Amino acid sequence: MHKTLGWIALGALSFCTVPVMAQSFRVQCPTSTITHPSNLTNTSAEPAYNGPTAFTTNAQGFVTPSTNVNGAIKCQQISGGDGYATMADGTQTFMFSFGPLSGLANIAAGKTDGSVDANAGTEFPSVFNTVHPGGTVLPGDPATTDGAVSGGNGSYTQGNGGSAIPTFTYNGAVGLVPDADCVAGNAAATAAGTPLPCPNLPANGLSGHVDPRQIMDVGVMNGNIPAPLMAFDEDDEFFLTLTNVGMIMRPDLFEQHTVHFHGYPNASSFYDGVPDASVAINIGGSFTYYYLAPDAGTYFWHCHITPPEHLQMGMVGQLYVRPRQDRVPSGQSLYTYLGYQNGVGLPIGTPPDLRTACSPSVDILCSATTPAVNTGATQSVYPATTVTGKPHPNAGHAYMYAYNDGDGSTQYDVEYPIQMHGFDPNFHFVGMTFNPEAFADMKDKYFLLNGRSYPDTASAGPQLTESSDGRVHYSQPMPTVINIPQGGKALLRLVNLSVSEYHTLASLIRMHVIGWNAKLLRDQEGNNTEYWTNSITLGGGESLDAILDTCQNRVNFDNCTGTSSTGVAATPIPTGTYYLYTPNLDHLSNDAENFGGMMAEVHVY
Repeated sequence: MHKTLGWIALGALSFCTVPVMAQSFRVQCPTSTITHPSNLTNTSAEPAYNGPTAFTTNAQGFVTPSTNVNGAIKCQQISGGDGYATMADGTQTFMFSFGPLSGLANIAAGKTDGSVDANAGTEFPSVFNTVHPGGTVLPGDPATTDGAVSGGNGSYTQGNGGSAIPTFTYNGAVGLVPDADCVAGNAAATAAGTPLPCPNLPANGLSGHVDPRQIMDVGVMNGNIPAPLMAFDEDDEFFLTLTNVGMIMRPDLFEQHTVHFHGYPNASSFYDGVPDASVAINIGGSFTYYYLAPDAGTYFWHCHITPPEHLQMGMVGQLYVRPRQDRVPSGQSLYTYLGYQNGVGLPIGTPPDLRTACSPSVDILCSATTPAVNTGATQSVYPATTVTGKPHPNAGHAYMYAYNDGDGSTQYDVEYPIQMHGFDPNFHFVGMTFNPEAFADMKDKYFLLNGRSYPDTASAGPQLTESSDGRVHYSQPMPTVINIPQGGKALLRLVNLSVSEYHTLASLIRMHVIGWNAKLLRDQEGNNTEYWTNSITLGGGESLDAILDTCQNRVNFDNCTGTSSTGVAATPIPTGTYYLYTPNLDHLSNDAENFGGMMAEVHVY
């Protein structure tokens, strides 16, 4: 009788585990969708904004774009697993963490700073859907192991005595390979004149099939803090694949992982990452999240499995959405071109864009109301030089803004995502050795900006960490050195995902606070409620947009020249090194050491 019940129980258990056994590593990055049909737009490029997309109803009853498709398709792949990070005093800490599985060359080259192409890892389909030129052979872990040149040209040397590797420029999805069965089947079916077995297979033979060996080679122990940066534009469709590779340091744990976009306006809870209303990804499986970018702003993302534990252990990342105002054609009015004043200034016959031009009397959920005053601000391109004659870092590129402001008040020259975080080394040590952790005793002793404490925050290149696998990983690839051209402005995208601390940052350069929790600071009457301060404080789960302005008495939003109506001349502040730091003295230390913690350098040049 007991044996019979045992077999029944085993059978029931086997039945329950079938879905888990059927999991596999796959990725999705379509080159054409209903929202972005490739026959109407180039899905691998951001088009200029020429008014709202026009829609029609197709034969199947779906509302589809007909003309003027805005936005593009972006894709990214990340791993969920573990890793190490090294603090400024040499302490190594174990993490539950996310790591990059796309954009590896860009990340290793340091393209996570204030440059216009800082969205390393978030790629167009034309980049994401490329097979490594070595075929199925991806040489080791080129973006996260030793040998990569910090901020260099993508040349790498394999570590541990290995031979030199040719220049590595691969930014596609790790492990992506042609589906051999479908490719062979299609060839045979074509020769026989029969229907294709894989009719939707693209010409390159890619169908989301990946080589799990490459996923594991690159994904294991490649955790980053902060997690890989995600940056895309309003109107984009974003496909994010999370691949759970497990935790090699804790093989006894069967930790699921998810991705939760904190504060992000998801259309469906299915992709929200909260496992109660969504799905969770088991070890050995992948899941592709889908997002449509509706509102510009600074958000962040994290794992939503036992959040206090996984956030403390490092599963937190940066995310921001750039506004469509960036793509307004040069010379056009910011006030009218996005649909304010019923579309005055738009091409003839173009209706206002109701997703941008918000009227509180009609829609109380508007992310940004029409500015009360038309300042006459127009879109332009950055000058070739700064006010002091030095080359501008984004010369010739269109002006960038934090929000669809309509008046130019959120324009900036360079941007820096900065994640405030802290951790308790004892909690992490317990997480590496046994469970459960003592949540009641958790107390942060290291305080970090983008995963680093001072003086490591002053390094422009990725931080090196030798892990237990004997390889050196770039566990902290995002720098916090802020470089601002004299007379220019740096947008700081600040987020706090600490589970135990409020964090305060101060600066001698005044901060122009323009947004909070991904919302432009503007009242329902269209008046800007922005403010200037020398310090800000954020609690866990909050974001804030602040501009460091190196111009005193600025007259125009886009330059530091001229004289105001009261006769006060715009004056750039002196060049030199300033600091962004916390005034909380106990946060200015690396555990027991002084002179560390939450502090970074600001270079005005």
